[in-house]
Amino acid sequence: MTEDDLRDLFSGLGEVSVRRLFGGKGIYHNGVIVAVFLHDELRLKGDDQLAPELEAAGGRRWTYTHARHGKQVAMPYWSAPESALDDPDEMAAWARKAYEAGLRSGK
Repeated sequence: MTEDDLRDLFSGLGEVSVRRLFGGKGIYHNGVIVAVFLHDELRLKGDDQLAPELEAAGGRRWTYTHARHGKQVAMPYWSAPESALDDPDEMAAWARKAYEAGLRSGK
């Protein structure tokens, strides 16, 4: 996805910026990260409050194995529901929830 594609997809949230992050792209609204696009997958910011909804919609939490310690690390991002990738209204609803999760995280 190009930066323009990501801006279009998140246009229902309002103005967003796209910056390099983790070798991919971070999507921000009002300075708060709402999603990352990495390894050809869009992942929405989540937290303990939003995780059950994302999982119920088919979202999977982003995890990776730490190179030095060999331990599984869970990141606060979940794969976006497939149906939202083609539906700007649905993506706007998820983006608002991801923004709220970002606000709650305080980062």
